[in-house]
Amino acid sequence: MLNFIGGGLGIVLGLWTARRRGGNRLDLLHYATIFGILGFILGAFAMLVIPAPG
Repeated sequence: MLNFIGGGLGIVLGLWTARRRGGNRLDLLHYATIFGILGFILGAFAMLVIPAPG
């Protein structure tokens, strides 16, 4: 579940970063995609490190 949360937060962060830098639609898409992939990967590693409750 953390990988999806990381991916979603990465997309939001990528959109915010591209908007702040004054990017056009393709820049927004590019930043959101790259940050989403990075967030998904970081979330997957976090799932390996953080133990599951229960």
